[in-house]
Amino acid sequence: MNTFMNTLHISKGDLEYIKKKRVREIIKTAVLFAVSASLYIAGIKATGSNKNLLTIVAILGCLPASKSAVNMIMFLRYRGCPKEAADKLNGTYTNFYTLYDLVFTSYEKNYEIHHMAINDHVICAYTGALKCDAAGCEKHLEKMLIQNGIKNVTVKVFKDIPKYKNRLAQLQELSECSTVSDNIKALVLEISL
Repeated sequence: MNTFMNTLHISKGDLEYIKKKRVREIIKTAVLFAVSASLYIAGIKATGSNKNLLTIVAILGCLPASKSAVNMIMFLRYRGCPKEAADKLNGTYTNFYTLYDLVFTSYEKNYEIHHMAINDHVICAYTGALKCDAAGCEKHLEKMLIQNGIKNVTVKVFKDIPKYKNRLAQLQELSECSTVSDNIKALVLEISL
C-alpha cells in the first residue's frame, strides 16, 4: 500500500496534480471513515451498547474524516489539464516557471487554470474550462498579489491555445526568472487548491 501511495505523490503545480490528489483524498477519506466505523462497531460488540468510550472516540474520529471528505469533494469537481492540451503546451521553457492544474477559489467563483507561466512581473495562464471566467480570474489574481505586497504584475488568462503559445514564445525571449518570479510562484502555489 505504501508503494501505491508513493506513486500518487506529486507536488502542487505538477502535471496530473489534481488527478493524483483526487485519488489520495478518496483513499484517505475512506480509511478515516472506516476507522471510525470499526471503532463504533467494536464498542458495540464489546459492551452490547453504544454507550461506551469507543463510541465517543468514533464520533470524534468523524471530524478529521469529514474534513477529508470536504477536500475530496473539492478535488472531485475538477479534472485538471487535459492530455491533449498538455501535449500541445509541453515544451522546453527555461526562462520562466511553468505550473499545471491550479484551482483558485474566491468568494464569488472558482477558477480552474490548466497551465500557468510566470516570469518577472508577468503571469500568463491557459484554461480550457468552459465555465472559467478569464477576466474574473485575472482580477482575482491581481487582487491576491496586491494583498500580499507584490505590485505591478500583469496577469492574462487565455482560453485559446495558439494565442497562449505565442505569448509563451514571447516570454521565452525575456530574461530569466527573478526573485519577484520566485515570490509570485510561492504565492500562486499557496493560494491554489
